[in-house]
Amino acid sequence: MNAKQKIQALLNQLNTVIVGKPAQVQDCVACLLAGGHLLIEDVPGVGKTTLAHALSRSFGLQFSRVQFTADLMPSDLTGVSIYERQKESFVFHPGPVFAQVLLADEINRASPRTQSALLEAMEEKQVTVEGETRPLPLPFFVIATQNPHDQLGTYSLPESQLDRFHMRISLGYPDRAAERLLLGGSDRRDMVDRLETLLTPHDLLELQHEVLQVHAAEPLLNYLQDLIAATRSGQWFLQGLSPRAGIAVMRAARAQAFLSGRDYVAPDDVVAVLPQTAAHRLVPVTSAGRGAVEQVRAMLEAVPLP
Repeated sequence: MNAKQKIQALLNQLNTVIVGKPAQVQDCVACLLAGGHLLIEDVPGVGKTTLAHALSRSFGLQFSRVQFTADLMPSDLTGVSIYERQKESFVFHPGPVFAQVLLADEINRASPRTQSALLEAMEEKQVTVEGETRPLPLPFFVIATQNPHDQLGTYSLPESQLDRFHMRISLGYPDRAAERLLLGGSDRRDMVDRLETLLTPHDLLELQHEVLQVHAAEPLLNYLQDLIAATRSGQWFLQGLSPRAGIAVMRAARAQAFLSGRDYVAPDDVVAVLPQTAAHRLVPVTSAGRGAVEQVRAMLEAVPLP
């Protein structure tokens, strides 16, 4: 199979596990092809962790899972040096962050201090422990799940942490037909265990390189800059998108175009990914009366297409 056939097979496989959510599944794959980290926010029990497991298994990546709790310490993620009598020296024991996919389950149940331990890993693909910098395996992704902020025992993610996530998606409840399949079908965890590995880490790195080659014409770049300027105008949001956020939108749009089988970015690709890549970085003006996602969509309608 060529690259496009492999990607289509991967999407089909994921959609057999996460039924009725093809748009969200495609967003997840686009996020990983863009080289970004993924935040899945929703109520418990709608398939967030199952989706993360299915993604890592289908991509053939080394997987590590950490259940974030209030007493989780930074060293529980990064690792610690322990004195070994036989060697008469301290030996570093790497933590679960030294994996190609780190599933940070219920990330907002840990304290801000522990959440901040991931900042260097997510941005620079390395961790510094006890004064020594250690590289992480490549590719490296964080797939985090998060419960709604109004649930007991949750902390709000710091803005610096949210900005490290390329995309934030929500699965939502399944429709009636999809839920009937869930009620009458196989256990989703058993299905994940039987999933086929369709790509290798090397394949994924090559696909990410191909995504970067997807062409963006001058009018498309002008349109994206118009959208970024609109977020900074003060009309829609308290603060606008940073240059890093703009780059994230561009990479996600390239990945979306690649998944659609095109070698160029269309305005529709930007429109398709902007709510997922921008809303978690933005705070609507108080007079709007809308959430961030709804405000981004309202802004998209107001900014003319090229």
